[in-house]
Amino acid sequence: MKIFVPRDAAARAMGADDVADAVAIEARRRKIDVQIVRNGSRGMVWLEPLLEVETDAGRTGFGPVSATDVAGLFDVEFGEHPLGLGPVEEIPFFAQQTRLTFARCGVIDPLSLEEYEAHGGLAGLRRVIGMKRERIIDELKMSGLRGRGGAGFPTGVKWDTVSLAHADQKYIVCNADEGDSGTFADRMIMEGDPFTLIEGMAIAGIAVGATKGYVYMRSEYPDAVEVMNAAVQIAHKAGILGASVLGSEHTYDMEIRVGAGAYVCGEETSLLNSLEGKRGVVRAKPPLPALEGFLGKPTVVNNVISLATVPVIFEKGAEHYRDFGLGRSRGTIPIQIAGNVKYGGLFETAFGMSLGDLVDGIAGGTFTGRPVKAVQIGGPLGAYFPREKFDTPFGYEEFDGQGGLIGHAGIVVFDDSVDMLKMARFAMEFCAIESCGKCTPCRIGAVRGVETIDRIAGGDAGAAGLLTDLCETMKDGSLCALGGFTPYPVMSALTHFPDDFATHKEAAE
Repeated sequence: MKIFVPRDAAARAMGADDVADAVAIEARRRKIDVQIVRNGSRGMVWLEPLLEVETDAGRTGFGPVSATDVAGLFDVEFGEHPLGLGPVEEIPFFAQQTRLTFARCGVIDPLSLEEYEAHGGLAGLRRVIGMKRERIIDELKMSGLRGRGGAGFPTGVKWDTVSLAHADQKYIVCNADEGDSGTFADRMIMEGDPFTLIEGMAIAGIAVGATKGYVYMRSEYPDAVEVMNAAVQIAHKAGILGASVLGSEHTYDMEIRVGAGAYVCGEETSLLNSLEGKRGVVRAKPPLPALEGFLGKPTVVNNVISLATVPVIFEKGAEHYRDFGLGRSRGTIPIQIAGNVKYGGLFETAFGMSLGDLVDGIAGGTFTGRPVKAVQIGGPLGAYFPREKFDTPFGYEEFDGQGGLIGHAGIVVFDDSVDMLKMARFAMEFCAIESCGKCTPCRIGAVRGVETIDRIAGGDAGAAGLLTDLCETMKDGSLCALGGFTPYPVMSALTHFPDDFATHKEAAE
């Protein structure tokens, strides 16, 4: 009997380790031969720990399971049980997804290279080895893949720039410094399918002529750090990394680096400074990292999901990937659903689903049962959307046209008990705390922003105009997205929820 119990950080936080131990103890007590697989998460966080049993008809799920439930599951021989969910892939939240990047996540043992290959892994890398660099980049451009870290910049164009640069050394740097609240896709893929990231980085190295890569991770992700380090060692022994990638003439090696946890190091130039052992502060651009990046050399800096998506593009072909999505937003996007929702987790779907369908349908509305008041998209620097904007389809240009941004595709839902003035204040306070201090609009502007919102809360209605001017200055004058995007949550709260600001004025009077 094969039983799957996730080793994903979210599942472990809910007691998955205790469940796995209880399964092992109960199996020994009953003298039943059980193989326990610590897989990644399927992304249905409200069901964690999600225990799966392999049957002739597929994998059957039970959840959320606690250690005290395990004996009862053995009593019914994993048949009918109150925690039974039926076939896991028929659960509505999962069945409605289009899983390309996350196709293996939760399915395989994350550190089994054999299982990775059995589910399509390394097919893309083997194909790339026989291609010319120009053809690799042309196919990536054709796929329409854009940076999944937030900027949405065409990945193929960035690779092309590095490929054409002349240098004795080039680098691939994976930005795994996932620090936005309500986002966890990077962590999930690294913990649940680490070889896809390694394969994607190796393909990038071959495409641009880079022989060395780094994954810059955050110290708050110990489980992901452990899995990635183990996966890199396995890849070395298997010849995927090293002087001869899969026996070819290509050289590519990589290592894992762990940062100290500064939010601003999610910005690529600040990350590069930290990777070089310097203080994590933003660099002025130009020069772009694609021309003068790590140690002054041409560097591809891509997000985890961008690089983890590359293998499936070269396995199935650019046209297959490009056929999903809408407009200039091609392929799929892993949307992380969090906040006050019934069904929180990771939902991978083609671009184009409306925000309302995601919140009301997929997420099931609020956990409290109260009306949805606002949804923040794109992390703590994302805009707040009211229900009037819920018909907006998930796409880069579509969200930009409504004054928002997709960012890392995390959505956080709030019911009608939320105070939007307090949320605007939190955005400014967050920026003030996390600012690297290099540029004045961010360093000083965020502090003045907190003070100005406090003035509004104290009854100074005229301060609203000052707040608007301040946000314009921060947006136009900041060196990076931390100061430049903080106005999005502030101004969207002020614009779409003016009553929350007026209520504070009335209370003060």
